[in-house]
Amino acid sequence: MTDTHTAYTDTRTLIRVLDAAETTPGAATLRARSYQLLRLLPGATVVDVGCGAGRAVSELAQHGAHAIGVDLDPTMLAAARSRFPDIDVRDADATDLPLGDGQAHGYRADKVYHVLPDPPAALAEARRVLAPGGRIVLLGQDWDTLVIDSDHPELTRRIVHARAETIPHPRIARAYRNLLLDAGFHDVEVEVHTAIFTDATMQPLLTGHAAAAHQTGAISGEQAEAWVSEQTQRAAAGRLMVAIPMFLAAATR
Repeated sequence: MTDTHTAYTDTRTLIRVLDAAETTPGAATLRARSYQLLRLLPGATVVDVGCGAGRAVSELAQHGAHAIGVDLDPTMLAAARSRFPDIDVRDADATDLPLGDGQAHGYRADKVYHVLPDPPAALAEARRVLAPGGRIVLLGQDWDTLVIDSDHPELTRRIVHARAETIPHPRIARAYRNLLLDAGFHDVEVEVHTAIFTDATMQPLLTGHAAAAHQTGAISGEQAEAWVSEQTQRAAAGRLMVAIPMFLAAATR
């Protein structure tokens, strides 16, 4: 997951958050749906861009694909190789993939495009490496539509919006369809799946949101501390409610 750790102080913290989120039943179902939309035949080459710790690369390989993961974060790549020794992961940028023209039958990017410097350039590269008829799947959250239950809704809105504005492309997921059309893809389809969290799984994300909002000056330190305290108490009591709409877009080369 290339550069997604803008929300965290270090990649190891991000890996812990990803592990917690990606092992939930809903996340596994969403990944499976993304694989289904790739429509891969056995042995087909698929590239997972921003592969992070390699979970999707391993799962795609288990489905019989020739899966290649790419990422720019050396810590992520090291984690992927340690966890899944048999997978193929490489140090590469989304705009300079280690594949020839038309070599891939599938392209997948999960929670990546919101941090890419140039998403249209990444889509142009995706189109280059995909064979005619190849499939592309983009998956990600809209950072400005997180739903968090709180006794302080106005403060929560400020926190969510302030955090979103620290991300290069916080609302890009809602634009997936038009980006794919602009890049020359066709048969574009879009789905929205909502991830629900009611325990402490998302506590690091919420803490990061409050810290980012404080750093931007949107809220005071006292407000950040009080809001995090409320969410911590909710999590401890089993009363946390975080809903994250996940946009899934698929198209054909």
